[in-house]
Amino acid sequence: MAAGPRRRGELEDLLREAAPRVLAAVVRRFGDFADSEDAVQEAMIDAARQWPAQGTPENPTGWLIAVASRRMTDRIRADSARRAREERLAVEPDRGPATAADDTLALIFMCCRPELTQASSVALTLRAVGGLSTAQIAAAFLVPEKTMGRRIARAKQAVAAAAEPFGLPAPAERAARLRPALAVLYLIFNEGYAASEGPDLARAELAAEAIRLTRIARLALPAEPEVGGLLALMLLTDARRAARTDRRGELIPLDRQDRSLWDAAAIAEGGRVLSEAIAAGAVGPYQLQAAIALAHDRARRAEDTDWAEILALYGLLEGVAPGPMVALNRAVATAMVDGPQAGLDLLAEVAPRLEGHHRVHAVRAHLLELAGDGAGAHAEYSRAAELTASLPEQRYLTKRAARLAATRPRL
Repeated sequence: MAAGPRRRGELEDLLREAAPRVLAAVVRRFGDFADSEDAVQEAMIDAARQWPAQGTPENPTGWLIAVASRRMTDRIRADSARRAREERLAVEPDRGPATAADDTLALIFMCCRPELTQASSVALTLRAVGGLSTAQIAAAFLVPEKTMGRRIARAKQAVAAAAEPFGLPAPAERAARLRPALAVLYLIFNEGYAASEGPDLARAELAAEAIRLTRIARLALPAEPEVGGLLALMLLTDARRAARTDRRGELIPLDRQDRSLWDAAAIAEGGRVLSEAIAAGAVGPYQLQAAIALAHDRARRAEDTDWAEILALYGLLEGVAPGPMVALNRAVATAMVDGPQAGLDLLAEVAPRLEGHHRVHAVRAHLLELAGDGAGAHAEYSRAAELTASLPEQRYLTKRAARLAATRPRL
């Protein structure tokens, strides 16, 4: 007996959560990732049309699997060249049960193959594993739907050409495949938490999807410390989301946020997950970044922040995962511990590696302002505003520059 109609948001959540389980079942049965993914998308479209009027089936996942499997069977029967394959599938033995977490992680690995670009892996992961439509993904990344459709189609073709059997990679290969997969999940989260361009500072649905998928990856790989580290980092960072903008959507920097709006439950969970990850093995970059986020989250006021601890953690992070962005953040921490000039000296070393990035100019502006150089800070804020593609960031930086201009003495 079917349940009553669901609200649109509830239906979207249900379909999104079911998507990886349905796709895993169909891929395991038919072995063709690209066609299976198309069939699942068609089944989800049917559900979105039928369920609001007819009610949700008692077993939504089973319904979706049945509809997608019928679509696959119809395709196979329509293609005479595949008749032999259909006969083989009819007698193929059951491969045995697999957990939903393992299935979802196997799909993530398939979508994050090394021959794919990160942009393609992100798009394919959101569609195949996250259950988002091509239109939703295109809207999230501010590209035309046709462009995103072509990107996803090419990625699916690459996965199909690899002809990789469905399932988790062997343990020896899993570690190598895990790093790019976690990087893709982190990219999805970052784009959701701090959109790289467009009118909105954040896209909450992308951040939430990244957290959901990382939770599943942790269930499947509980002994991998960096999976826990990434989940902790996401939770501890996303906990501040409600305080990052005002009612008009304008950006509020970390040191001026109303910390009573931070999500205490997410911070507590992130801290627990981080502790478990650190206890499980060698400390990696995601765990260190999560520790930095936790150091910020523990401070009830901006002035209570333990910048010495944060600076030490950035030093460790540079040792295991050096990069210009890490050095840029260490310059800020150095300024907070040893004074703005020390931070500016360190910034001068890293700036050439980030030529043209707005964050270099934004950080330099902040440090120059702390050092009392209003004119220099004004110029750097203005340059940062010119370079960023995020409209909320642009408005914030422009206001900072205008404030400094208004306080400069007239000659």
